[in-house]
Amino acid sequence: MSMKKFELEKRKAEKLHNDLGAANAPARFGQAAITMLDKKEQRKQDQAKGLVPFACKLNKDLVQELHARCSEREMTLNDLVAELIQTGLAK
Repeated sequence: MSMKKFELEKRKAEKLHNDLGAANAPARFGQAAITMLDKKEQRKQDQAKGLVPFACKLNKDLVQELHARCSEREMTLNDLVAELIQTGLAK
C-alpha cells in the first residue's frame, strides 16, 4: 500500500521534529556538560570491560530500594547489583 504525498510529508515532518527535540534535550535539562555516547560506542566500551547485558524483571518496590541504596552509597546501579549478586553467591 503506497502512501499519499500528504502522509509522506507529514511523517517526514514528524521525524524532523523528533530529531530536533532529541538534539536539544540535554541542554534543556542542564546536562550539556555530560557527553553522551551513542549506543554502539557504549556497547564497545562495555564489551571491553567484559560486561554482558543481563535483563530481568523485578518488583517495583525492590527497584526503588535499589535506587535508594545507590544514592546512599554513591555508586551505579550496575555496580550495586553486581556486588549484591556476588555476596549472595558467596553464601
